[in-house]
This record gives sequence, C-alpha cells and structure tokens, in this order.
Amino acid sequence: MTDHVKLIAENRRARHDYFIEDTYEAGLVLKGTEIKSIRKGSVNFKDAFARVENGEVFLYNMHIAPYEQGNRFNHDPLRTRKLLLHKKEIVKLIGKTKEAGYTIIPLKLYIKGGFAKMLIGLAKGKKIYDKRETMRKKTMERQIQKALRRAEKSM
Repeated sequence: MTDHVKLIAENRRARHDYFIEDTYEAGLVLKGTEIKSIRKGSVNFKDAFARVENGEVFLYNMHIAPYEQGNRFNHDPLRTRKLLLHKKEIVKLIGKTKEAGYTIIPLKLYIKGGFAKMLIGLAKGKKIYDKRETMRKKTMERQIQKALRRAEKSM
C-alpha cells in the first residue's frame, strides 16, 4: 500500500541559495496543537536550519503559527524541534557538517501516512557567481527547449 503524501510547504529558495548534496527524510517531534496548525498549512521555514547536538538533530527558526482553537494549549511558535533520523544518518551528518561551509536546511514539509515529515538537505552555500552561473544555465536550457519546439512546429 502506498502512503498518500500531502505537501504542506516547500523551501523554493533553498536550491537557489545552496548546492544540495544529499537529502534525508526526518520525522518531527511535535507538541499538542502543532500538528493541527501544520495540517492547516500555517508554517514558515524560510530562515530555518538544523544542527546536530549530542547525537540528536534539532530544527531551529521554523515558525508554526498557534492553532486558533488551541487557546492555552498552544506552544511557542519558534520553539526548537527535534528531528527523528536513523543513527547512521546522524553520523553521516555529523561528519559532513564538521567540514567548512556545510549546513542542514529544510527543503519540504509534508504529511505522509498521517505523520509530519520533513525533507532536509545537506547543503553548501552558493557564492554570488555560482548563482549567476545557475541562472545562466537555466536560461540557456529554456532557449534550447524553445528553439526545439519551434523547429518541431515548422516541420
């Protein structure tokens, strides 16, 4: 049986600002009304990042808006949340993040099989000239595709 996956939020800026070298699917440890707010789509992780501490991975700066009907059961919207990963994956992340320039960033947040999951990426920051080069390559690809479509139409 395949799990139904419902995309909640995506960090589109991540691929523009970083080279994504590896991705991991992680579970999220949530409290109380946070999952209801996530299901509603009240999430922002534009400035979010993850860090490995004491053999565990924690997510910082992810904003989950307080649930409207949550009243006193709501939690701090910017609290630090634990990410659930396999020990082997955490060991790999520890090794890579010790190298200069590597960071862990969230790419997607989705509901899979009733649970909130996050796709995190091991990323290396792009320099301005790298961003320009990426944009140049995309523009060239678009122009080639356009020329091919024109050539097909004329035949």
